[in-house]
Amino acid sequence: QLQFVESGGGLVQSGGSLSLSCAASGFTLDNYAIGWFRQAPGKEREGVSCISSSGGSTNYADSVKGRFTISRDNTKNTVYLQMNSLKPEDTAVYYCAAVLMRRCLEIPAVFGSWGQGTQVTVSS
Repeated sequence: QLQFVESGGGLVQSGGSLSLSCAASGFTLDNYAIGWFRQAPGKEREGVSCISSSGGSTNYADSVKGRFTISRDNTKNTVYLQMNSLKPEDTAVYYCAAVLMRRCLEIPAVFGSWGQGTQVTVSS
């Protein structure tokens, strides 16, 4: 079963930066496209960014384009999300998951299990 461990969240002021990590538990990531998703209180979970298995293709939600960068290091079995110029509306629990690269920002593209997520809070 595909399981992930997210880390790197925290409290940051508006305009600040955080780097999230998504580590695979018990399997190797390099065969899978990986997506980052987030869920704010009272809102539906939404896709943020995704990266192909090789790292050669990426996709971003319009709300984070130019501010967030997804990357992966298959030798470390980890996918990263660098978040810059954070805004209060980025406050959410962030999750990673294996996805089908086609339509990778959509929940139906997710397969496998969700991790516990990591909380990101951006203060104004």
